[in-house]
Amino acid sequence: MTRPHPAASDGCQAERTDRDDEQLLRRRVYGADHDHPGPRPNRHYAELVDGPLDGLLLDITGWTADGIQTGVSLMTELGQFGADGRALYDPRPGDPARFDWTGDTP
Repeated sequence: MTRPHPAASDGCQAERTDRDDEQLLRRRVYGADHDHPGPRPNRHYAELVDGPLDGLLLDITGWTADGIQTGVSLMTELGQFGADGRALYDPRPGDPARFDWTGDTP
């Protein structure tokens, strides 16, 4: 006979949230030094969403509003065009903390 699993308590939810926060802090920054791949204090980042660089953070510290609206072309070997390719990301309308993938280019 198997016993039912105990119900999750609010404490379990808090532990899960703490783990999610820790995971966010361990995320890698696009182009960062391999010895220090994570986000740094007092910097501003946008999350890259979808495409070959999905989940990486892009350091946008010091970028102007116009610069952010322009979007970016980031070198990557992971896209459709291999080592010579670039992944294109544009800021999400209404959420400049997320850049959505719009395609790859040679």
